[in-house]
Amino acid sequence: MAPPLSPGSFLDALRDEGVTVVEVGDWKNHNRNHKGPWGPVHGVMIHHTVTSGSARTVDICRKGYSGLPGPLCHGVITKDGRVHLVGYGRANHAGMGDDDVLRAVIAERALPADNEANTDGNRHFYGFECENLGDGKDPWPAVQVEAIVRVSAALSRRHDWGKDGETSTIGHAEWQPGKIDPRGIKGGMDGIRARVDERLKHPASWSPGGSASYTVRKGDTLWSIAVHELGDGSRYGEIKSLNGLKSDALTPGQKLKLPKK
Repeated sequence: MAPPLSPGSFLDALRDEGVTVVEVGDWKNHNRNHKGPWGPVHGVMIHHTVTSGSARTVDICRKGYSGLPGPLCHGVITKDGRVHLVGYGRANHAGMGDDDVLRAVIAERALPADNEANTDGNRHFYGFECENLGDGKDPWPAVQVEAIVRVSAALSRRHDWGKDGETSTIGHAEWQPGKIDPRGIKGGMDGIRARVDERLKHPASWSPGGSASYTVRKGDTLWSIAVHELGDGSRYGEIKSLNGLKSDALTPGQKLKLPKK
């Protein structure tokens, strides 16, 4: 049995793994617990939102929409790699899924095909919605995929899950018949699980390929460093995650590790 982490332990686990976290409103107490139990939890479920625009996406996932009240997940992973915490507790993200899949997740073995919807997934999974149209064409930035890997590893590490192939991290399409998300990630969920498995072989502070360094100068911002050193300002989140920074504030003389170009 795995009771859900406390909100504080959940937040600490993400930050320890180098995740850039944005706390949205009273997320720790925003949930659907009045509709049923939450826990025991057995894994992490990844989704795509079929939306564009970070602010709009976060707002929808926090509030929900007609016929499906929020929160629609615990965290929203936007394209810049930030994880916006919108709720904690029971959330309308997983719906009804296959009990055979749940048993495979608990046993950490290969997932069977999902062909039934007879088990309450909102009770048993942490859920992360990822900003993406889900059309197979909308890109998945590297920093966003890295955030998916890190949140999955963070929770697996805290619960001691996933030592035998990372089946504790699954996609919505692997849980509920008829779902396709998260669609379009290179390597699919098998690729995500392989990367989570690799992370769990290292300390939470580990970052792959972070060998170059940079000394902060007066006037520098994470965005400007990403532009000048990596050629892409939107990669500032990778620098932030790689260095375990909890804010965007920089100090002249500060040493930063840089990801590969």
